[in-house]
Amino acid sequence: MKAMILAAGLGTRLRPLTDDRPKALVTLAGRTLLQITLERLRSFGVNEVIVNTHHYADMILEYLAANQNFGIRIEVSREEVLLDTGGGLKNAALFFLDSTGRSQDKADEPFILHNVDVISTIDLGNMVRFHQQQAALATLAVQDRETSRYLLFDSQGQLQGRSSTRTAAEGEPLAFSGIHIVSPRIFTKMTEDGAFSVIDSYLRLANQGERILAYRSDNSYWRDLGRPQSLIEAAQDIEAGKLAMPQQAVNCHL
Repeated sequence: MKAMILAAGLGTRLRPLTDDRPKALVTLAGRTLLQITLERLRSFGVNEVIVNTHHYADMILEYLAANQNFGIRIEVSREEVLLDTGGGLKNAALFFLDSTGRSQDKADEPFILHNVDVISTIDLGNMVRFHQQQAALATLAVQDRETSRYLLFDSQGQLQGRSSTRTAAEGEPLAFSGIHIVSPRIFTKMTEDGAFSVIDSYLRLANQGERILAYRSDNSYWRDLGRPQSLIEAAQDIEAGKLAMPQQAVNCHL
């Protein structure tokens, strides 16, 4: 199975930790965020990953080489200009398509899209199965929790819109967790160019009748690791046994 890790951001919320390194190489409990994400993906059967980079891209390349890619086939998609989540995904399309622009798998095997700065216990295997059973174009892990940006879903779990408040007129407001399951056929439908949010594509496609669905993971642990205080809290959760780290692949060199 394939996956993409979104790791190109500047990590401004993590400063000063990102003054001399990319956010992917910030550490939590002795492991980098990139290592944690790679090992978690590998535990669900992912064996091919593409990572987009921009800020301190060479450090990521050197880090992966020093750690033998953590036993996974890894490609790097370097962005000279930041492309945001949608532009970054579209820029990496060839990793998921053959030379004719079609899915490499006749069954349109979905892939995982995962932010490097989130950590969770969400069952990615169940999420993939749900995506396939529902014949979705994209499936988004969501939770009923506080956030500054809500996505709105109808009673069938179909994406309807977004809102900055929980008192939206239409749809159930849920918080997106930065983890998606995506079918490669999406690339033929992404008409946006340059730098753009993948959520913008999802909203347009959902409005056109495509199945962009919610995967509820309310009972799973989840944390955004985008701020130094969040790293401290996640480390405390690990020490308290609230969160188990994935099995380490190889000795880590940073």
